Amino acid sequence: MKSWIFSFLIITIFWSCKDNQSPQISNIPHQGVIAEKAMVVSAREEASEIGLAILKQGGNAFDAMMATEMALAVCYPFAGNLGGGGFLVYRLVDGSKGSLDYREKAPLAATKDMYLDQQGNVIPGKSTIGGLAVGVPGTIAGIFEAQEKYGLLDVATVLEPVIQLAEKGFQISETQEREFSALDSLFTVVNGKTILFNKSAKAGEILQNKVLANTLRLLVAGGSNAFYEGVIADSLVAFFQRNGSIITHEDLKQYQPVWREPITFQYKEYSISSMAPPASGGICLAQMMSMIKPFKIKDYGHNSLKTIQVLVEAERRSYADRNYYLGDPDFVDIPTQHLLSDLYLMQRMENFSFERATPSTEIQQGNIAIYEIDETTHYSIVDSFGNAIAVTTTLNGAYGSKLFADELGFFLNNEMDDFSSKPGEPNMFGLVGAEANSIAPAKRMLSSMTPTIVEKDGELFMTLGTPGGSTIITSVLQTVLNVIEFDMGMQQAVNAPRFHHQWLPDEIRMEPQTFSPELLGKLEKLGYIFSDKPTPILGKVDGILVLDDGRLEGGADRRGDDTAVGF
Repeated sequence: MKSWIFSFLIITIFWSCKDNQSPQISNIPHQGVIAEKAMVVSAREEASEIGLAILKQGGNAFDAMMATEMALAVCYPFAGNLGGGGFLVYRLVDGSKGSLDYREKAPLAATKDMYLDQQGNVIPGKSTIGGLAVGVPGTIAGIFEAQEKYGLLDVATVLEPVIQLAEKGFQISETQEREFSALDSLFTVVNGKTILFNKSAKAGEILQNKVLANTLRLLVAGGSNAFYEGVIADSLVAFFQRNGSIITHEDLKQYQPVWREPITFQYKEYSISSMAPPASGGICLAQMMSMIKPFKIKDYGHNSLKTIQVLVEAERRSYADRNYYLGDPDFVDIPTQHLLSDLYLMQRMENFSFERATPSTEIQQGNIAIYEIDETTHYSIVDSFGNAIAVTTTLNGAYGSKLFADELGFFLNNEMDDFSSKPGEPNMFGLVGAEANSIAPAKRMLSSMTPTIVEKDGELFMTLGTPGGSTIITSVLQTVLNVIEFDMGMQQAVNAPRFHHQWLPDEIRMEPQTFSPELLGKLEKLGYIFSDKPTPILGKVDGILVLDDGRLEGGADRRGDDTAVGF
C-alpha cells in the first residue's frame, strides 16, 4: 500500500475542506416537525421513513431501532453500518431506564504497541486505514439483543423494508456524490479495486446494493449468529485475512454486547441519563452541567461572552479528566463517584475567572485519591406506547477503515484509533489518551458518544444525541442547555451555532460565520485561542422534544440531510 501518511493527509484535507462549508442559519425554520404519537429522527429521510413505517405496523421503539439502523447502513454508509458499533440509551413507558453497550472490541491478537515503530513512535495511518484499524464489530449483536429483549415484531417483518431499500436502491445525494468522488482513489488503493461507491456515482441516480440485501436476508434466516458464527462470519474472516486484519473466528464468536446502568444525574428540575463508560459522554456531560449549575447562564444570555466562558472552562476541565481516567470499565477502575461529586467539581472550577482564560497548561486531571468522529450518526425515536430511545452508532472515520467487504456489501470500522496508541499522543480527533485507554485484547475503546434522555418532573422530556467525534459531548451539552436554559424548541436548539473546547489542543473551535467578530475579539483579549485551521461542523444533533401539550417536536440538524418524520 502507498504511504500511510499520504493517505491520511488526503482524508484530513478533504474533510476539513468539506466541513468548512457550514450552511447559514438564516431563513431556516425554527420549529421542527410536529407529531401527535410517534417520531423518528435520523441522518437520512429513507431511514426515518422506514423506522416510522415499523411503528405504524404496531412495532415499538426497539423494532424501529433495528429497522432504522439497518436502513442507515444501506443509504448512509458514511456512518450507518453493520461493521461498526454503538450505544443505546432507553426509557420505557413505565419510567425505567437502561443502556446497551455494543461498542467494538480489540481483537484477541491486539497488543499495546501494535501501532508503534521500533523507536516507539506512532505510525501515521496504521490505526485509521486498512485491516489493522478494524475492531471486532458489535452493531449486529447490539440491535438483535435489544430487539429480542424489548421488540414486538418478528425480525423478518422489521427488516423486509430495509431489504427492499437495498434491493431497489436509494437516491444519491449531492453530498454523497462529492464524498464518493473525493475518496474514490483511496477506496481503490485500500481495496485493491474499484468498489460499489466510486466517482461514477452521481447525485440523483439510484444506487442499489443487492449484495447487502442478501446479507440482510441471511440475518433474517440465521439471526445474529449468522454474523458471528455462521456463513457471514466465514465470509468476513476470509475477507479480514486477505486484507491484513488480525480478527479471527474466535474474536467474532466471543463478542457480546453488555447491558449497563446509564449515568443519571440532576440538573435543576431535570433528570438526565446518558451513556456510561466505555462511552465518556455520560460522565463528561454530568461533570460539565454540574460545573455550570452555579452560574446564571440564563441571565448572561445565549452564546454571550460570559456564557461561552463558563461552558468553555467547564469543557476543558472535564476533557482533562476524560483523557486521564476513562476507559473500558471491564479493564480499568473508573472513579465515577469521585468524578461526579459536587465537592470535587466545585474545586475544579475554583481557579476560573471571568477576567482571563485558564490556559490548558494550568489544567490537569483532577486530584483523586484512587486511580470518536465526525463520522458517527445518531437517531432518536419515541413510539406511540411512550418508549424512547437515543442511539449513537459509528464506523469512527468516514466510511471507517475504507475497507469494503464487497461480498457482504458493507464497510468495516477503524475504531482501533479510539484507543491510545501511545499515551500522550493525539488520535485522529486530537484527543489525548492515557494508560486507562491503552490497547489490550478484547478491550473496548473509549468513545465520546453521548446518547441522552432528559426527564422533567418524572416524565419524558427529550431524547437526543449527535455524531461529531470529540465534539459530540459539547454539542449535546449546548443543545440541552438551549432548551432548558434558553427556552428554545427542539429545532431551534439544534439549529443554534455551536462551539467546542477539549482541553488539548488549547483552542476553541467556533462554527464558521455564526459568531460576531466583536464577540471573538473580546474572547481573544481574555486570552482564548482559536484554531487557525478550517473549523469542522460541530455535530449533527437529532432530537425529539415533548411539548407542553404532549405532542412531539423533532429537531433534524440543518447541517446534514437529517430528517424528522412522525404521525
